[in-house]
Amino acid sequence: MSRATRREWIGLAVLALPCVVYAMDLTVLNLAVPSLSADLHPSSVQLLWIVDIYGFTLAASLITMGNLGDRIGRRRLLLIGAVVFGLVSIVAAYATSAPELIAARALLGIAGATIAPSTLSLIRTMFEDAGQRTFAIGVWLTGFSVGAAAGPVLGGVLLEQFWWGSVFLLSVPVMALLVVLGPRLLPEFRDSDAGRLDPYSAAQSLAAVLAVVYGLKQIAQQGPGPVAILSLFAGVLVAILFVRRQRRLLDPFLDLRLFRVPAFSAALASYTLGILVVFGLDLFLDQYLQLVLGLSPLRAGLWLLPSALGFVIGSLLAPRLLRRLRQGHVMTAGLVLGAGGFGLLTLVGSRSGLALLVTGMTVFSLGLAPVFTLATDVVIGAAPPERAGAASAISETGAELGGALGIAVLGSIGAAVYRSQAPDTLPKAGRDTLGGAVQAAIRMPDRIGAPLLDGARAAFTHGLQVMAGVSVVLVLASAVLTALLLRRSGADAADPVVSGAAVQPRLAAAPADATLSAL
Repeated sequence: MSRATRREWIGLAVLALPCVVYAMDLTVLNLAVPSLSADLHPSSVQLLWIVDIYGFTLAASLITMGNLGDRIGRRRLLLIGAVVFGLVSIVAAYATSAPELIAARALLGIAGATIAPSTLSLIRTMFEDAGQRTFAIGVWLTGFSVGAAAGPVLGGVLLEQFWWGSVFLLSVPVMALLVVLGPRLLPEFRDSDAGRLDPYSAAQSLAAVLAVVYGLKQIAQQGPGPVAILSLFAGVLVAILFVRRQRRLLDPFLDLRLFRVPAFSAALASYTLGILVVFGLDLFLDQYLQLVLGLSPLRAGLWLLPSALGFVIGSLLAPRLLRRLRQGHVMTAGLVLGAGGFGLLTLVGSRSGLALLVTGMTVFSLGLAPVFTLATDVVIGAAPPERAGAASAISETGAELGGALGIAVLGSIGAAVYRSQAPDTLPKAGRDTLGGAVQAAIRMPDRIGAPLLDGARAAFTHGLQVMAGVSVVLVLASAVLTALLLRRSGADAADPVVSGAAVQPRLAAAPADATLSAL
């Protein structure tokens, strides 16, 4: 098994660049909403689509793009996606109407879906040594952490100097650099024996994920109404039909036998659940910093940097931990440490909780980052090299679904607690959201508005505490599940890293009509 050379490590740096942009585009637009609204005058529905459509089309396209990369070449697909992403970013930056911006954001999501599976599967090809691959995946995840942290900060700086469209232009030089350096530094890989891409399976996977994510988003924003429930039902129904079709195909779009591998299922479950709690709390943490503690968007973004640094350190620390500890032990300990960080968040107050909040976020970041790194390593290592793109897409789709589920479930819990404890004398908008309470208090005399705002902030803080408590329970449950499944899979045997060579015999031995029993 050959070890990576300087060329591969430089190529890894190139692969990390689009990951920064991928994550940045999920967060950077939020700060631009006020100025964007003043310029384009979108309706409330159009504004929601502007913010959400990128994540919708991205999540729905991941499985298709992972399979497409395995067939036409992962580097080729990545470079095509980079060109499209850069060009459409320019279109979005100079959009003159809300529908035009919605269409551009939808295309950005489809182009963005080429990035994660292509880059991760190329890492699988470039780094054959298990230890080096684990470190490379840590660097890859660091790119997403840097993008998520840099988005609000860079966006805030740009919006203070330029127009709202400038936030989209951040991606153009990065994608241009990728297009120039990619052909020289990145290898090409595709499955020469792959069958034809099944358009019907692609349409089913896209429809299923899109319907489920849309339903979850609707629940997060408006509660469990008929549209949300119908969308979820339709998504699950299409997913069942998709699974049945894959069982009949000689060359399936998604190899269901992967889910029969305990290590694969444990890794995917822990990764998805970890993303669920992080994304579920993220929106409330941002509001706590700005609406409870009164920080500006830029200062709030800066106080989020320690948490991002925790993710970076934890991701890069994972390979070192594996030199002394077994993989199952590292992942279980990371989840327990993450639960401790969420436990600290249950103690924050409505008047002075900044230090405790930042400490708790940093602790759970340090704990969960090695879990994400090792789980991703297991997922792509479980698949044969020629199917690494499809396996990477499964991992990222799980993350997207986990994020949407976290916002819907944990967000609904926090919102329910807030509504039950917000002062009854607030207007309806103020009882629904803390932002509405802040706006209502501004229009009232200080002697009336100040006590009402204090009550609303206390209710919101209690909602955050309850969400953090639920997160503790979920993460501890994930720790127990991970420990049991990884022990059952033999992941804690002599070799601490679960590699494709160790897992693929199980995959080959799995029956051809295997189902998603692990789910």
